[in-house]
Amino acid sequence: MMTEKETVTEKIITDAMANPSPAKSMGDPGITPLSPSHTQNDTDQVPSGPSFVVVVAIDFGTTSSGYAYAFTKEPECIHTMRRWEGGDPGVSNQKTPTTILLTPDRKFHSFGYAARDFYHDLDPSESKHWLYLEKFKMKLHTTANLSIDTDLHAANGRRVKALDIFAYALAFFKEQALKELSDQTGGEFDNNDVRWVITVPAIWKMPAKQFMREAAYKSGLVSRENPEQLIIALEPEAASIYCRKLRLHQMLDLGTQTTQNGFSPTDNVGSGMSQAKEHVRRNRQSRTFLVENVIGELWSELEEGDRYVVVDCGGGTVDLTVHQIRLPEGHLKELYKASGGPYGSIGIDYEFEKLLCRIFGQDFVDQFKIKRPAAWVDLMIAFESRKRAAAPDRTNPLNINLPFSFIDYYKKFRGHSVEHALRKSNVDFVKWSSQGMLRMSPDAMNSLFKPTIDHIIQHLTELFEKPEVSDIKFLFLVGGFAESTLLQQAVQNMLQGRSRIIIPHDVGLTILKGAVLFGLDPSVIKVRRSPLTYGVGVLNRFVEGKHPPEKLLVKDGTRWCTDVFDTFIAADQSVALGEMVKRSYTPAKPSQQVIVIHVYCSEKESVGFISEPGVRKCGTLRLDVSGTESTAPRREIQTLMQFGDTEIRAMAVDVSTGRTVKASIDFLSH
Repeated sequence: MMTEKETVTEKIITDAMANPSPAKSMGDPGITPLSPSHTQNDTDQVPSGPSFVVVVAIDFGTTSSGYAYAFTKEPECIHTMRRWEGGDPGVSNQKTPTTILLTPDRKFHSFGYAARDFYHDLDPSESKHWLYLEKFKMKLHTTANLSIDTDLHAANGRRVKALDIFAYALAFFKEQALKELSDQTGGEFDNNDVRWVITVPAIWKMPAKQFMREAAYKSGLVSRENPEQLIIALEPEAASIYCRKLRLHQMLDLGTQTTQNGFSPTDNVGSGMSQAKEHVRRNRQSRTFLVENVIGELWSELEEGDRYVVVDCGGGTVDLTVHQIRLPEGHLKELYKASGGPYGSIGIDYEFEKLLCRIFGQDFVDQFKIKRPAAWVDLMIAFESRKRAAAPDRTNPLNINLPFSFIDYYKKFRGHSVEHALRKSNVDFVKWSSQGMLRMSPDAMNSLFKPTIDHIIQHLTELFEKPEVSDIKFLFLVGGFAESTLLQQAVQNMLQGRSRIIIPHDVGLTILKGAVLFGLDPSVIKVRRSPLTYGVGVLNRFVEGKHPPEKLLVKDGTRWCTDVFDTFIAADQSVALGEMVKRSYTPAKPSQQVIVIHVYCSEKESVGFISEPGVRKCGTLRLDVSGTESTAPRREIQTLMQFGDTEIRAMAVDVSTGRTVKASIDFLSH
């Protein structure tokens, strides 16, 4: 005889697939819980993993990429990668552009400056057969149903598999880093001695994060057999870890720049930044950064419970995270789930492209990009260096070199000159200069920044209205786009002194260095917010009036409610790193040979049934219990899910025999 309580908690896991009632179509006998056990404190079982000689972090950015490393024996020395050959004028080249070139038969040719320069030097008749890709990382953010088979388009319009491109890029960084490490240590450096860290935006959805890991397996960076050799780190978390180490001379504090000697704070932004750049330039000769093993001065002002925001402004995305400090160790706790969007600095490039379309016509620009792809790349490089010269108080115009083939092709295409097009277009703030350049007024340049900056400010404004985000002591502005004085000023105007704005000097390398520190000590991030709700599909005893009648399923005379979503963890719930959630089940029929458990996820916080819209299956555990006898009257099957890292692992254990199956939650299969 069962008590009423047992009856209600008794559930059966079913093989649940698709709407309207996934479970009814299956003849799976299922399993039922032994107890409503839900333990969360088995965090001590997390293995510490093998010890590595060196940590190498790869910052795989939308516009530029790089790597840095530190030996575990001298964790305070972070080395950034060797200088790249072929840097741009006016752009500090501690990183290399995220560009990749494949030969006409789709073999990897080169990456970064080398890829760009080689592509540029090809004869146009030849270059149209080569595959050149840039800014392709955004595809992982913008593709709604990302899978292993997602395609990218090269500059000549041909399609390539995204997974191949990402794997080629990671293989390139692996080779560069191992070569540099071998030179440093004077012997062949073994990849097994490296712990790799790859950074991704915090706002990326789980499929994109998993995609990076799949690309790493494909590239040979690490093998599926030891997944813990690779950590997928979140960019703003990495930045946060680095900012903790900052000394006062290593950053620019916009908050303290009040009007002095008749200078307005905005003059000060610019001059402060140029002093900072000078400081970085002097230090750039050495590629080794000493991270003193102390908490930086700034950080020592933070007390238990203090909150700060990291705004990571990159090429593709802007990520906002809210962290809270936990003393005495100064561990970080994520207070509010990461937010942001595709508001990175490439938005300014798109605005420039729209401007060109207004002046020269969309039809011409589209044709030019396909017919003269290398010249288009040239034009965007010329724009890039002028973009970096934009500033709030600039009064003199900015000149952008038009490549000769642009001028030439336009004349062929339209039958009149570029100059003529500029004269008759109604864009009055862009003029033609006699040296063959586009001359833009500062206002024209600033207007290209406006939509992107407005998005960021709007997002920040909304974030600061959230109750979890009140009373923020510091705002750290990091990422390559944070160098923009236009963006700095906009953030300053929005905050109105509500919190101090801190910009590290080497702002473009902040994430890279933080990622190395994270790889050396992953336990520094203690609490994250789960971006999704996770659970399993079960059967409950059917309760009249409580359960919808269409969910009724009668099996062996027992009335069940089918498709119930049994929640393991809810979206936005705090998750300690390595936290285990454990449930116990038992087969409904003692004769059952295979037990199947399906894991589901949803962005909604509360989910009742697996058939609700937005719920998707993301993993399956199949435990074969055939040929084994259980001594207990009811066989115990434990189901565990481990959260906290950027990956989620699920496991089922047959307690009487110790048989175990593991599954990584899969977000890429549909």
